[in-house]
Amino acid sequence: MSVLRRFKPLLDRVLVERFAPEIRTKGGIMLPEKSVGKILDATVVAIGPGARTTDGTVVPISVKVGDRVLLPEFGGTKITLEEKDYHLFRDSDILAKYDESS
Repeated sequence: MSVLRRFKPLLDRVLVERFAPEIRTKGGIMLPEKSVGKILDATVVAIGPGARTTDGTVVPISVKVGDRVLLPEFGGTKITLEEKDYHLFRDSDILAKYDESS
């Protein structure tokens, strides 16, 4: 079993994988790394069970595995699993969820 399948975030944490930046323009010109902006889109890879309120009830997470989300430019915790970079965010830090149905 892979490490990623066994990785389970705690509480209201969401593990995401950022999309790879485009390093080539539509015309085929290669872009240097410094000119490529930070990618704010990501795919949800794993979610925790949700945050707990003071009376003990669990508040469910607003995203599910496989959702495409918009992240803040800064924040989150970078972690490396199986030589791939992932980021861990709180559910409340995620800015938006893309609606894939339309």
